[in-house]
Amino acid sequence: MNGGNGTKVLVRSRKDRILAGVCAGIAGYFGIDVTLVRVIVAVIAVITGGAGVLAYLAAWAIIPEEGEKNSIAENILSKNQSA
Repeated sequence: MNGGNGTKVLVRSRKDRILAGVCAGIAGYFGIDVTLVRVIVAVIAVITGGAGVLAYLAAWAIIPEEGEKNSIAENILSKNQSA
C-alpha cells in the first residue's frame, strides 16, 4: 500500500477481503494482523449498538479500492457535479 512517491496510502484490499476489504486495508496500512482488526471492528459495532457498522460503511465508501485512484464517494460526487 505504497503510493508512487514512497508514501503509505490507505486502500481497501482485494486479496484479504471478506466483505469490502476495509479491515484488510487498515491492517495492511498499520502492519498488524487482519484478524485483530476484524475483532476490534466487531467489538466496536456491538458496543456502539450499530454505529460501528455505519462507520464501516462510511469507510467502504471513502477508502478507494486497491488499484483505483478514486473512492466510491468521489465517483458519485464527480458524476453529480458533471450532471
